[in-house]
Amino acid sequence: MSTTQSERLRGLLEPLVSAADLDLEEIEVSRAGRRRMLRIIVDSDEGVELDACAELSRAISEKLDETDVMGEGEYVLEVSSPGADRPLTQHRHYVRATGRLVKLQLNADGAVEELVARIVEVDDEGLDLEIPGVKGRKPKARRVAFDDIAKARVEIEFSRKDKQGDKDEKEEEA
Repeated sequence: MSTTQSERLRGLLEPLVSAADLDLEEIEVSRAGRRRMLRIIVDSDEGVELDACAELSRAISEKLDETDVMGEGEYVLEVSSPGADRPLTQHRHYVRATGRLVKLQLNADGAVEELVARIVEVDDEGLDLEIPGVKGRKPKARRVAFDDIAKARVEIEFSRKDKQGDKDEKEEEA
């Protein structure tokens, strides 16, 4: 996608996405056979409901039909939330991942280190993490500066219970 088309699409779509109380994370135009695929990725602090994606898709489709930003050729429009394996690249991504387990690739002092830890708190300079204990050992606290993070992704946890849910279950048993 050309920079000009990207800028025009972002300028056109950002107000629609903001009006839906969502953040525009990514715009991608790619080829799908003879057609083009326009993929819009949106997110919010509360996540994105399927109905919100469908409503936004209709609004975006109407707006695109009023302009020539996609040109004359056919295209397929897809509006969705980011996948679970999306990289954490912006401050708001880390804030949204608070409480989640993340895999970090750190570049500190010229060395590369991989770390899996839970985000406890996020501020403007970095992350407070809890590194899970192994073989009965207690978890460790660690501070990581944003400048030291080369890559970060949320780790999928299938068996993790929400801490609030655990608390509610214990209160019901009492």
